[in-house]
Amino acid sequence: MTASKNNKTALIICIQEISEDGSSMNLGNQLSDEDVTYLHQAFIADSITNALSLPQIDIKVFYSPNPRTQKSIKTILTYLKDRFKGKKREALNGDRLEIKELGHGRWGVKMDESFRYCFDQGYRKVLFIGSRTPTLTHDKIAGAIKILDNKDVVFGPTVEGRYYMIGFTGDYLVPLAEFKWKEPNIYSQVAAHIEKHGLSWEETEIWYAVEHPEDVEYLARDINQFRLTGNEETARETEKVLERILNRLQ
Repeated sequence: MTASKNNKTALIICIQEISEDGSSMNLGNQLSDEDVTYLHQAFIADSITNALSLPQIDIKVFYSPNPRTQKSIKTILTYLKDRFKGKKREALNGDRLEIKELGHGRWGVKMDESFRYCFDQGYRKVLFIGSRTPTLTHDKIAGAIKILDNKDVVFGPTVEGRYYMIGFTGDYLVPLAEFKWKEPNIYSQVAAHIEKHGLSWEETEIWYAVEHPEDVEYLARDINQFRLTGNEETARETEKVLERILNRLQ
């Protein structure tokens, strides 16, 4: 699938497994494996929903060759097609959304394959996120894409020294498969490589991927803030799952 006629920007949502190359969704003893699985499915649904609010980008959902993951994606897309109407439903059924299976490999290899695929398809700006950031709103995504108008690279840093988002413009400029993404200082390693090669870059605000019990607290805080400010859409599916879990635990 080549770049759409009107869209030269691609957003990659790369599905992470529950445990993925040095990072896992370890959300505490109170949550069962089933709870974590349902939460992760909700994160994916919310990430796709956030992306669909941006009409000038194509959306790529990439996943590992895992039968359970493939089944989850089909379930999520069927649910969203039933839920949405109008332009969002058209986007799910049209040429703005592509679902693609990646090869086997470490997280850096998946990132590498994802970027190379998109630039080979003719995209000029490509932004990559994982599947653990359901509160990454469409305006945050749009802001990162805007940075790529003037910079070679955009980073979305986490407080742990990792990334929740990374993007390139013009071409795929850094061989991410060469890095060990288990390293705690991966952010500084990639940034140093970019500076060494004279590439321009800019950070977005520090955010988080939901991987630890304290991240669930951030998640609940942000969802409450969204609702207080009239945002009823962001992380809606995540909110539903959290409510079911809390009702069970009470």
